[in-house]
Amino acid sequence: MSRARKPACAKGLCLDSSTREDARRRLLSVRGHIEGIVRMLESESIYCVDVLRQVKAGQGALERVGDIVLRSHLKDHVVTASQRGDSQAVVDELMETLKYR
Repeated sequence: MSRARKPACAKGLCLDSSTREDARRRLLSVRGHIEGIVRMLESESIYCVDVLRQVKAGQGALERVGDIVLRSHLKDHVVTASQRGDSQAVVDELMETLKYR
């Protein structure tokens, strides 16, 4: 089985095609969760705890997308920072990024 070809990039979203598709598929799932929650809220017969469970499921799916993108960033940008000579800038950027995790 051949590996997906990595795009050449110095900055920007550098996801190989299989990683990009995985993130896209997960986001479509999140969309489904959100649409389901909206439908639940339109019904007065839905139990609050059921809504909370669905919100948590959506949050988990979003977290997994964040993990995918972070892993790709670490692999394709952070690991190669010393080769490019921008280690300090990448460390600063990573510290800023981790505020959102």
